[in-house]
Amino acid sequence: MIEVPALRRLLVVDPCDDCYRLLPGLRSVGWDVDSCTLENVANKTCDVGLLRLQPFQLEHPEAVKELISRSGTEWIAVLNQEVLRLQNVGDFVCEWFFDFHTLPFDVSRVQVTLGRAFGMARLRGQGTVHIDQPEHELLGDSKPIRELRKLLSKLAPTESPVLIRGESGTGKELVARTLHRQSQRHSKPFVAINCGAIPEHLIQSELFGHEKGAFTGAHQRKVGRIEAANGGTLFLDEIGDLPLELQANLLRFLQEKHIERVGGSQPIPVDVRVLAATHVDLEAAIEKKRFREDLYYRLNVLQVVTAPLRERNGDLSMLANHFSHFYSHETGRRPRSFSEDALIAMGKHDWPGNVRELANRVRRGLVLAEGRQIEARDLGLIRPQAIAAPIGTLEDYKHRAERQALYDVLNRHSDNLSIAAKVLGISRPTFYRLLHKHQIR
Repeated sequence: MIEVPALRRLLVVDPCDDCYRLLPGLRSVGWDVDSCTLENVANKTCDVGLLRLQPFQLEHPEAVKELISRSGTEWIAVLNQEVLRLQNVGDFVCEWFFDFHTLPFDVSRVQVTLGRAFGMARLRGQGTVHIDQPEHELLGDSKPIRELRKLLSKLAPTESPVLIRGESGTGKELVARTLHRQSQRHSKPFVAINCGAIPEHLIQSELFGHEKGAFTGAHQRKVGRIEAANGGTLFLDEIGDLPLELQANLLRFLQEKHIERVGGSQPIPVDVRVLAATHVDLEAAIEKKRFREDLYYRLNVLQVVTAPLRERNGDLSMLANHFSHFYSHETGRRPRSFSEDALIAMGKHDWPGNVRELANRVRRGLVLAEGRQIEARDLGLIRPQAIAAPIGTLEDYKHRAERQALYDVLNRHSDNLSIAAKVLGISRPTFYRLLHKHQIR
């Protein structure tokens, strides 16, 4: 059986006469070649790109950065000697391109470079990528995220309130926006308000609005967030932080479907679907009289729970690469992949800040990375014990080991020191002596 070689797609952007003379030879060795201008690149696909770099593109490099970031593959710059001598062009080419060639072409070297670029693109799983990729929400293929997407498709068409629960940084607002986008209200407003981020003395005016002259400084009528969402969706983030007095007003609105602005006397009918989110235990807040039980049952008609990142097995690498591309524009650097050490470090990390923490660490990594890949240290994920300590005496090592053992056992059994001593295989008096020696507790 004859093995058919993989199709290798080359896109030449803004080709010059030298580029056109090069193309027949590339086609003869198996490249499927297409060309276009930078302005018409949006609907093209490629495995490797060849871009003629010109002075005006270096003065305004946003279009080139956009092209390379969105394509997700390897690009080779083509430039003449005069352009190569321009200030900062070397840094720009090294940052954004796999390699470069000066004119006139060395054909054999070009073919070798294209082959290496194609191999690198395939190694990273980025070959044959559409340059114009739509943004995706709720990324991931883990069981929790698949079940979440399935649940949202069922809940979105309804008009019932939904309570979205989960740890901070797990994408609760993203879930709310997905519910809105998939609902019959998708063409109407989506209005979000963080109940914990607005000063308590302003939150009633923010939610319900006010009339001119209602209080000092109210120089004109203000439409509140609830009224602004009329016909659409109102998302109340961190609902557990809403003051009790405002909880009563919100409950009245949910029951009667109308509001009154602060300082007003006329009821204003408002038709909204209410989505609420919280990372706190509302049942415990009810027991402590910090949250109204009747409001809880009004909001908790349907419920969605977002999974923490540590439970989304298999999604970590996909999300990290997504954020690498997403934040490349903000940081002004090309998207980078992650080294093996970085991937291992990410896999061992507990991600207490969840997806939000991952996004921030990747953003940091893009800024700090010096090589072609983001390393664990760029993400701030090298643990203190992983950093090489200076060589010391045997007693130094014993001292550090004793101290670490004490910290480890106290983290688990601080409420029962007898068990802590037993776990270490020492007597209780010896345990106390070691605590005193290392000045712990």
